[in-house]
Amino acid sequence: MAISSLEEIAKCRRLVVKIGSALLVQEGEPRKVWLASLAKELAETRANGTEIVIVSSGAIALGAARLGLEKGGRASLADAQAAAAVGQIALAEIWSEGLGEHDITVAQLLLTLEDLEDRRRYLNASATLARLIDAGAIPVVNENDTVATEEIRFGDNDRLAARVAQAAGADGMLLLSDVDGLFDRHPSDPAAELVELVETTDDEVRAMASDNSGSGLGRGGMVSKIQAAEIAQRAGITLAIINGTHEAPIGKAVEANCGTIFMPQRSDSARKAWLGGRLAAGGTLHVDEGCAKAISNGGASLLAVGITSVDGAFQRGDLVEICGPDGARLAQGLSEYDAVICRRIAGLREDHQAKILGYAPRSAVIHRDHMVML
Repeated sequence: MAISSLEEIAKCRRLVVKIGSALLVQEGEPRKVWLASLAKELAETRANGTEIVIVSSGAIALGAARLGLEKGGRASLADAQAAAAVGQIALAEIWSEGLGEHDITVAQLLLTLEDLEDRRRYLNASATLARLIDAGAIPVVNENDTVATEEIRFGDNDRLAARVAQAAGADGMLLLSDVDGLFDRHPSDPAAELVELVETTDDEVRAMASDNSGSGLGRGGMVSKIQAAEIAQRAGITLAIINGTHEAPIGKAVEANCGTIFMPQRSDSARKAWLGGRLAAGGTLHVDEGCAKAISNGGASLLAVGITSVDGAFQRGDLVEICGPDGARLAQGLSEYDAVICRRIAGLREDHQAKILGYAPRSAVIHRDHMVML
């Protein structure tokens, strides 16, 4: 049965809880009273039978304060990496001490974008999470900002949390924010109304998101939370955004029934959920109207004859996006050819492809088994 309320999410089988820098850190120091209240809530939730995974920001903010770096450690990539190296130790200590008060062992996992984009490394991370949970520990996950660069990073822990939820096999997610949830316009507008339930994340819902972050500490705004919700929805995971600024924020949100719930749109297979959640596409295949309809309506494989143009320099097996004539993203999947060959056979039928290639072409450029709709 689908989870459809904040109370049900807080009591689900396996829950991922994401906490941002602005909630965790104030003027370079941890918010100890707030942290103690949240740790107590998480311990009680776990004691009631819900397995917990934490995705926690805060390393750069903590490290920057200790090193005396300007702009919260974000003046340069080198500063951010140095701050993270110091701050990860402090962040681990915070969670270890906070949950240790409730006799809970904490484990730290530092992940990069590539750890969850590569299928083998993704499965390794999934196995590690499962083993830690089975052993009774609470994993605390953060992006490995000491080695991540601007080109290969999640960029925010909202989307990281959604990918971790997939890898952990979670059925619920809580994103703690500095607002009550998604509003139909910017929360500062007196006429703004809270959107309590989102069944389908469409262009209208995306337009409601604001990309502003008032703290200056975090990287994610409401846009990143919407993107996280879309990843979760495709994997059959219910996601909720709640206000995390209060002490004991989960209980307060549940009691007031105040937040935004994003219902799952479908429950893809494990492999297709991984494909749908991948973020670093190597290129784009643009297709004609007939091909776009066939893919959208029938889940057909992508044939070369329907391709109108190719962007990028991807290799065989890389993730590529499929866009329709209007430029809208339709799907993404693993290409059977590299970009050079895709350009050579684009728009050609199978017999013409064979003449160009000098060998029998593959059945599809992207087979439907290696493709997921967006």
